[in-house]
Amino acid sequence: MALLGACGLAVAGFGVNGQLRPRTFTPAQQRRIEAWEVASRWRTTPKAALFPSEVRYRLGGAAFRTASRITLTARRIGIAGQATCTQAAGARPPELAALRRDGCITVLRATYADATSSFVVTVGIVVMKDPASAAAAVANLSVRRPARTAAAGPGGRLSRFLLLRPVHFAGSPAALFDLPQRQLTWLRAAGSYVVVATAGFADGRPRVKIDGDSYVMQEMTSLAAGLSAAVAAPLGAPAPVPRCPGALTAC
Repeated sequence: MALLGACGLAVAGFGVNGQLRPRTFTPAQQRRIEAWEVASRWRTTPKAALFPSEVRYRLGGAAFRTASRITLTARRIGIAGQATCTQAAGARPPELAALRRDGCITVLRATYADATSSFVVTVGIVVMKDPASAAAAVANLSVRRPARTAAAGPGGRLSRFLLLRPVHFAGSPAALFDLPQRQLTWLRAAGSYVVVATAGFADGRPRVKIDGDSYVMQEMTSLAAGLSAAVAAPLGAPAPVPRCPGALTAC
């Protein structure tokens, strides 16, 4: 009987020990947890962190006919309330339908001005259902990046369609920035998101052909690309490896 009792205690102890051991995740579970973490960033990150108060960007020397590049700073004017895909899109019905089909969920927007308040940009975070949907949206709504905008940096594309509705703020350099004032739009995918930057002049002039003005094209594209890159970087950063409950290290 004593032997049987000892065996019973050993079995019970083994069962308790097994229950106390840290849980482990399979590789598939880890991938799902990491994907969830990236997809939830637009909800869990404060809006002021999603849209930094200041963003530094680089202007290529081609605008000055030199080999050097200069660093400039854009400042945030204001952050808009969350909008539906229909409310925030300035696209034509076919492109809007394509955006919905690709899985658009909602849109967050903020507006910036360059250091001289000559240009204004509305940056939008378009929340998509997954990374594949974000990549498809960028592919469907963009054109090949012209060689003259190469200094703006890799990872983005000029949009074929001006699809983001600007956000204007009274009493600011963006007071006159609306749909007719959009000059160009820059897109890039970042995880489950499409980051869109729509740029225009701060003086309210309607859309004009800027391809022939190399300086304006270079500076406006550099501003839009720099802002979109700054907003996209933390959104698309790899998720930390999930830790199992009770474990001291990643599982």
